[in-house]
Amino acid sequence: MRTKVISSTIQLEQIISACRSKGLTIGFVPTMGALHEGHLSLIKSSKEQTDFTVCSIFVNPKQFNKAEDLDHYPRSLKMDVSKLEAAKCDLVFAPTENEIYQDEVPFEFDFAGLDQYMEGKFRSGHFNGVVHVVKRLFEIVRPEKAFFGLKDYQQFVIIQQLVRFFNLPIDVVGCPTVREKNGLALSSRNSQLDTKDIPAALELSKALNLIKSRFQKSNLDALKKQAINQLEQHTKLEYLIIANSRTLSPIEKWSDAQHARAFVAAEVGGVRLIDNVEIF
Repeated sequence: MRTKVISSTIQLEQIISACRSKGLTIGFVPTMGALHEGHLSLIKSSKEQTDFTVCSIFVNPKQFNKAEDLDHYPRSLKMDVSKLEAAKCDLVFAPTENEIYQDEVPFEFDFAGLDQYMEGKFRSGHFNGVVHVVKRLFEIVRPEKAFFGLKDYQQFVIIQQLVRFFNLPIDVVGCPTVREKNGLALSSRNSQLDTKDIPAALELSKALNLIKSRFQKSNLDALKKQAINQLEQHTKLEYLIIANSRTLSPIEKWSDAQHARAFVAAEVGGVRLIDNVEIF
């Protein structure tokens, strides 16, 4: 059976209502398309944990702080739908910008400081755009569970805050980062990398793994400097931060947090890449 593809919010709400009348639980995977195995792993998790899986494909203009990034973001709807059919996704929602935002009600949101560092600091307005589109999609789809990849860990924590702030009856499920065999985190932006840039792109995961493997034996500052020096030789480094996994605020020594994660963003061959790894 072919995966149904729709663009109408009214039609989507009708389908969701029909599912609910049958007692089916709804799983939701919001994406911006250019799908890869990381996205498909989210579909798999949703199908394992819920009865009916909806995947949205919408390149959200509100979360791009540079017009050129929006213009260059890869779009491949036909190919995406083919992949979702193979993954047995039940429904694809591919709306227009007007369809998403025409009925949006303005709202205030408290990030609780989760947007102060990393992507929030270096991409002004990015997370405002994220919470606006995710809240709107949650209102339309009304899922029991929503699935997000932990490669975008800061986004995942902010979506959890969004659900708490508005008291939404949604379980936000974080799914492990999917990587190539060489360690490169899967990303829609990887398709923009030239083959010659792959070795430099791999320096992101190498630097993170260096921190993870040596944190028990090394001073935090010294280990961070070593990783930064390694990255600066091969990439245009934007940030390398070791932060509390829950508050996302930087830590200065290992004893400052019970849960720590290392985050990196760097440009390689004109392509901006991010990655992160749990330290403890």
